[in-house]
Amino acid sequence: MLDGTDRSLPPAPGVGYKPQHFAQIMAGVAPVQWFEIHAENYMGAGGRPLAQLRYLAERFAISVHGVGLSIGGEGPLDKDHLSRLAHLCDWLNPASFSEHLAWSSHEGVFLNDLLPLPYTAKTLAQVCDHIDHVQEVLHRPMLLENPSTYLAFSETEMDEITFLSEIARRTGCGLLLDVNNVFVSATNQGFQPLEYIRRFPLEKVGEIHLGGHDEDRADCGEVLLIDAHGTAVADPVWSLFAQTIALGGPKPSLIEWDNDVPDWDTLAAEATQAAHVLDLVA
Repeated sequence: MLDGTDRSLPPAPGVGYKPQHFAQIMAGVAPVQWFEIHAENYMGAGGRPLAQLRYLAERFAISVHGVGLSIGGEGPLDKDHLSRLAHLCDWLNPASFSEHLAWSSHEGVFLNDLLPLPYTAKTLAQVCDHIDHVQEVLHRPMLLENPSTYLAFSETEMDEITFLSEIARRTGCGLLLDVNNVFVSATNQGFQPLEYIRRFPLEKVGEIHLGGHDEDRADCGEVLLIDAHGTAVADPVWSLFAQTIALGGPKPSLIEWDNDVPDWDTLAAEATQAAHVLDLVA
């Protein structure tokens, strides 16, 4: 295990770590104070990825973001996957661990996507049971991320904010607020993103995500936004982020750019823009 130095996430910009940026980060040109990794990329037994991560973790706070637990799935959590995650968190001792409100596996088959679920009493109980299990195994609280959505389920019994708030109340977990996801869902489903933010339990938020989205059009001409993480943060998302910070105060805020990853200068410029927004409220 790494030493016990305080690595709590500061209310400052972070970026998703990509190995191609390692040399520039270590050269001291990083305009960020923390990094996030995807847990599934670091569950191996050794090699360069873990060596670089150890080196990085000695200098920066690290947030671990899971994409494969299938928190919203009907079946039990995969024991082997959870065991590998626990091993990673045990030696890395990250400042934060988070997962998605989604499901991605069924009867032993893993799907390459984060799929939505209806907001019902049944799924609420399932998600809470899974989060309780994760927090018990990891010996740490987790954050749960609001999803990007493209349609609504007819069987849904409560809205998303009520669902997330009740999960946090029952399990004691925190929340990860993805501002881009809010904008994507609001555009696709026709609600006001700022009203969503105003109702969101911002006191439960331990981390904010910012990322890019793609725009498509349905045959009828309606705009459909896709949470793609392959472009710069869009102007209306920056505006919504500024309004979020004004309402809830500065939070650890991550730039997510996972596809078509740019050079370090481009990514650093996004982090610098986030810092400017945070500094206006700090």
